Amino acid sequence: MKPTRRHIKLYSRLLGKKILSYLKLRIEYKTFLIIASLCVGIFSGLAASILKNTVHFIQNETHTLFNNLGIQYLLPITPLIGILLSILIVKVMFDGKIVKGLSNIIYSIIRKKSDIPRRKILSHLLTSGITVGMGGSAGLEAPIVIIGASIGSNVAKELKLNYKTRTLLLACGSAAGISAIFNSPIAGVIFAFEVLLPEITVYSFIPLLIASASSAVLSKMLYSGQLFYLVTEGWHLYAIPFYILLGIICGFVSLYMIRTSHYIENVLNNYNKPIRKAIIGGLVLCTMILLLPPLFGEGYTTVINLLAGRQNELLDSSIYRIFNNKELALLVFIAIIILTKVVATALTIGSGGNGGIIAPSLFTGALTGFFLAQVVSYLGISELNRANFIVVGMAGILSGVIHAPLTGIFLIAEITGVYVLIVPLMIVVALSFFISKHFNQNSIYTTSLAEKGIQFRSKREYFFTQEIKLEDLIETDFITLNPNMTLRIIMEKLTHTRRNLFPVIDEKEQLVGIITLDEIREIILDKEAYDFILVGDIMSQYFDSIEINTEFIEVMEYFEEKNIWNLPVTDGGKYVGFLSKSNIFQRYSTLWTKQQNEGI
Repeated sequence: MKPTRRHIKLYSRLLGKKILSYLKLRIEYKTFLIIASLCVGIFSGLAASILKNTVHFIQNETHTLFNNLGIQYLLPITPLIGILLSILIVKVMFDGKIVKGLSNIIYSIIRKKSDIPRRKILSHLLTSGITVGMGGSAGLEAPIVIIGASIGSNVAKELKLNYKTRTLLLACGSAAGISAIFNSPIAGVIFAFEVLLPEITVYSFIPLLIASASSAVLSKMLYSGQLFYLVTEGWHLYAIPFYILLGIICGFVSLYMIRTSHYIENVLNNYNKPIRKAIIGGLVLCTMILLLPPLFGEGYTTVINLLAGRQNELLDSSIYRIFNNKELALLVFIAIIILTKVVATALTIGSGGNGGIIAPSLFTGALTGFFLAQVVSYLGISELNRANFIVVGMAGILSGVIHAPLTGIFLIAEITGVYVLIVPLMIVVALSFFISKHFNQNSIYTTSLAEKGIQFRSKREYFFTQEIKLEDLIETDFITLNPNMTLRIIMEKLTHTRRNLFPVIDEKEQLVGIITLDEIREIILDKEAYDFILVGDIMSQYFDSIEINTEFIEVMEYFEEKNIWNLPVTDGGKYVGFLSKSNIFQRYSTLWTKQQNEGI
């Protein structure tokens, strides 16, 4: 019988599994991990190249079609078409389900054991390509990070690797995605550490570097060219106060972007019908693009024009060109774009399109840096190097929005090919990050998670909460008492326990009180009272307790806030056991030592 396509696919899968099993048995684990990271990097780089070429193909074909039809003035409506097409694709091909945004990748790491479904690869590739290709005001970075994460996660699942290694390969895919989309391997690795990974050992750098470098090489082969070119003679000391001012401005603009994006997302979530939401949000977006043409697409063309000194081209296609004072009109126009870019991005994604915030952050940062330099020049205060302020502003906004300062510094240094601005970059990024973090503890990726009570105070705790379940920490060897028992019975039970704490439960097993020996020490010395003093008379009815389904982070915060060492656990009010702070710390120390010894 002639083998069908299904048979060939099945045989190929079985052969692949046999090869992988052989490699796992014959090759040292760390070497095997490097090979796996190399595969993840290559596949992620290939996906990034496909996505970039898809976007440029759609952009070119759309412009050509509208020009040939003589309706190029209708180009501002194409983002709405892109959003509707994305919704249609999700409805038809993916059962109407698609989860967007890096916050869901972070959630998957901390709650779903780094399990990213395979379907995310194709769903994000298609929807983001169409959304951005048709002029949606968003970037490709978040989708390609999600695609890379899905590739890494599924490679790990096929290899049957544990949670820590699966998380590492997930991060390798994400780092490779950033590396490929920007041709910036160092920034890709740093992004993975700052945004996605819990605290891990130095050995994890090697797989990340391999994945990021291989992805960058492949992307360079398939899609050559540098995103931005910057020619600068360096920076001058007299500009330091202005860089400080730029850092402060970037911090508050970043804060504005985080809160505005989150607000618009919540507003759009109130619309239950996808088509209605897409039409309303899409029409508002198209109107904004009609009035402010630079909001169309990722915005990198605008940044390139600013770096080349062609800022007056911004006014050519806008109503602001009618003003006599071109310099003032340009400043007003740019200020409006700075404030509205995040609105356009939130509308694009929230209405049903797919994209990310990194490109809009870079775009907004470029305009913020240019705006400050232009204002200083317009007021006759000083003549600043506008190109320097443009690229430094990009780093400032990016670090403030995603709370990743090192990513901001090295990404800009790599994509512009200039490291001579490292000091201004450090100044602006540090100030922007500090201000944004001070007023909004969470980044744009984790704000929605924090709203649901999902947040982590340290990377070690981040690892610990994934490795251990709250149920495993509950101690149940406490002797329970009934409110109607006498003091004599308590004294008899003392000989059978090392505990000095007694939970009191009623006939329905509800926790109604707690007795501690320290509180009844004076009473137990009075032997004459043993037979007429009841447990219900001396128990404390005012006690702190938690439900068994409480998030671990809340439990730790409760221990610290109340300054207690033991905490009763209930299930719908019924007594379950106690949590001990010392037991948690002991388990924490054991797990962390184990992780360090494993070298991953």
